[in-house]
Amino acid sequence: MHGHRHRHHDRHARRGWGDHEERGGRWGHRGHGGGRRFFEQGDLRVVILALIAERPRHGYELIKDIEERFGGAYAPSPGVVYPLLTMLEELGQVSLESSDGGKKLYAITDDGRAALAERKADADGLFARMDAVRERFGAARSPQIQRATENLRLALRLRLERGNITEDAAQQIAAAIDACAQAIERT
Repeated sequence: MHGHRHRHHDRHARRGWGDHEERGGRWGHRGHGGGRRFFEQGDLRVVILALIAERPRHGYELIKDIEERFGGAYAPSPGVVYPLLTMLEELGQVSLESSDGGKKLYAITDDGRAALAERKADADGLFARMDAVRERFGAARSPQIQRATENLRLALRLRLERGNITEDAAQQIAAAIDACAQAIERT
């Protein structure tokens, strides 16, 4: 396992800031740019370093902060953020400040500050673009409403997958959804 980490580190060290794994996925899959990537090679690393430079953070906090800065239009996946944090730690740009249970708190190192200083203009530009996305899409894409909508979809899908929906159960589910719709219309 340790040998694998060295190969991982060496591969990233050779690539510098251009790691395709850290692009963070697509942000345009819901009509926000037709599938165009928001983060190009190395951009997510800059954003994460800048956020950790503000104050030490857990991986989950980073995901949520980025999502909020996008007004709910985008959130990087844990499958991108956590390996990126491991890579940054291996490169000496962040260090593990503490670990509470399974949560690791990362702080920026002097090497991380130096790397971030080299990309300050990029970081400023990325945060400005994130702000623009939030302003454009944020009002229509409230994170609270998105979360609640996803919870409703998941609950409905899980209930339907269980099967055995009686006529009475179907009427109760439909009545609950109708009541929700009416409450939304009244707001």
